[in-house]
Amino acid sequence: MPDYLHQLLSTSVQLAIVAAVFIPLERLFTLRREKILRAEFANDLGYYFLNALFLSSLMALPIAGLAMAANHLVPHAIIESARDLPLWARVPLVLLVGDIGAYWGHRLSHSWPWLWRFHVVHHSPTHVDWLVNTRAHPLDLVFTRLCGLAPLFALGLAQTTQGANAMPALYSLFALGWAFLIHANVRWRFGWLEQLIATPVFHHWHHTNDEWRDHNYAALFPFIDRLFGSLHLPNTFPPVYGVDEPPSSNMLGQLVDPLLPTAAKKQPQE
Repeated sequence: MPDYLHQLLSTSVQLAIVAAVFIPLERLFTLRREKILRAEFANDLGYYFLNALFLSSLMALPIAGLAMAANHLVPHAIIESARDLPLWARVPLVLLVGDIGAYWGHRLSHSWPWLWRFHVVHHSPTHVDWLVNTRAHPLDLVFTRLCGLAPLFALGLAQTTQGANAMPALYSLFALGWAFLIHANVRWRFGWLEQLIATPVFHHWHHTNDEWRDHNYAALFPFIDRLFGSLHLPNTFPPVYGVDEPPSSNMLGQLVDPLLPTAAKKQPQE
C-alpha cells in the first residue's frame, strides 16, 4: 500500500477511536446540548485530516533547525546531565518545560496581531467540543508547538549527544491527546485536581468571549497560568464562546485569509 494511503487509513482509524470515546461521553455528560453533526462539523473534520496528514511535514524543517542549533550551542555537559536523569524525573520535567514554552507561544498568539490572525481560527467556534480541538490553522500549530519544543532542545531534554531522542514525540503526543479531553463538551469537575492539571472547565474559560477572555493559556498545567497571572478558574463554565470578529465561514477562506495583507489590520481581542 502506498505510504500516503497507509497514513490516511491510520489517521481515519485514530479518528474513529477518538470519536468512539468522546461522542458517547458528550452524550452522557453533556454540558451544552448540540447535534453531533453540528454547524461547521465538516470544517473541523477537514482540519483534522489536514493537520494530521501534513503538519509533520511542515514541522520537519523547523525541528531540524532547532536540533542543529542545539547541537552547536548547547554544551554536551547539559545534554548528558539531562540524559542521566531517571525516567521518573525526566518525563514530568519534559511535560513541564514543554508546557511553559507552549504557554508563552500561546499567549503571544493572543497578543501579537500577526499571530492572532492565524490563531483566531481556533477561537471562532461558538460551541466547544472534542472536535474543535482539531480546528486550527496549520501555521498556528507550527508556531505553538515549536515554542513548546524549543526549551526542550535548549535544556538538552530533546536530544542526546548522538542525535534526537523520544522526548519531543512523547510531549507532543501527550499534549495532543489531552487537548481532546479539555475541549470536550462535558460538565465534569475534578475538585482540587483542577489546580494541578488542565480540565474541561479550565480550557473552556480560555474560549470564552466575555470580559474573562485571554486567560488559561497552558495546555497541561494551570499553575503556570497562576505563576504568570493569567489564571481564571471560577466554579462555573463560561456563558459564551467565540470571537467578536469571526474569520471566513469556509475552511479555504480561513486558511488563506490570514496570509493576505489585509489580515494585518485585524487586531487581537482585548
